Amino acid sequence: MQYVLKWLVIVLFSATILGCGSVQTESTNSTVGYTEKGIASFYGDKHQFKKTASGELYRHELKTAAHRTISFGSKLKVTNLDNDKSVIVKVNDRGPFVRGRIVDLSKSAFSSIGNTSSGLINVQIEVIE
Repeated sequence: MQYVLKWLVIVLFSATILGCGSVQTESTNSTVGYTEKGIASFYGDKHQFKKTASGELYRHELKTAAHRTISFGSKLKVTNLDNDKSVIVKVNDRGPFVRGRIVDLSKSAFSSIGNTSSGLINVQIEVIE
């Protein structure tokens, strides 16, 4: 009986440790060449100088983006599918968390490929680095 109890404690402890260690921190779609099509939005003014998920401060004038899973520091080519304009951005945040949107762009990145008054644009993103 004591042997079974000892074995049970070891198994439960091991399962707990292994369960904690299985959190995925790297994205499976950070591979160079990964593409995705969808809707892009941009950060509102209230986010200026607030911390992003990577710890960096958000700044409108920098070419940055938020994506749900692509690794921080990855470079994306974001192309407006309506006018073929592109911008290169660095992923430094998580989001967007609105259904149907695939990327949140900094204000300057968004305005370089589309009109901020539209609020949303159809894009393709490609991991380039």
